[in-house]
Amino acid sequence: MEKYRKQYEQRRKFYRLLKENASDILHSENFQKTRHHIQHGTMPVYRHCLDVAKQSIQINKALGLGCSERDLIRGALLHDYFLYDWHDKNRENYQKLHGFYHPGIALKNARKEYHLTRREEDIIKKHMWPLTVVPPLCREAWVVTAADKYCSLLETLKIRKRPGRVRVGVAK
Repeated sequence: MEKYRKQYEQRRKFYRLLKENASDILHSENFQKTRHHIQHGTMPVYRHCLDVAKQSIQINKALGLGCSERDLIRGALLHDYFLYDWHDKNRENYQKLHGFYHPGIALKNARKEYHLTRREEDIIKKHMWPLTVVPPLCREAWVVTAADKYCSLLETLKIRKRPGRVRVGVAK
């Protein structure tokens, strides 16, 4: 019972952090559209970004890095803010090398709608390192980059984390 109470409290704290630091993003029309675009496997971009934000907060806490939670959350939510279905080969401006191009597109879109800090910009622009040649400059960008790789791996391999067990499948 204690284990579930702790998980519940962690979830509550995360949602409180989201509300305090990113309610403008979470309630925006464009961010809501990310619910309809698939990221990896069957995972919507919306859920992926929330998972990356949560994992970033957990990494920061576990390693005692002292990162700005606000920058971590906002950067993680906007890191894949490209606003299109990258799997659709028939769409206008289709790029075969989505992994190389989408950080710049996400940054451009985020700048249009939000006032970004330098750290948030670094997170969005460099989260695909080493595909982006220049590595992240701030701790927050390194944390989100690591969290994104971790979450992407879980999504691609269809690994579901559940208390006490791990479930593995293969993405189609």
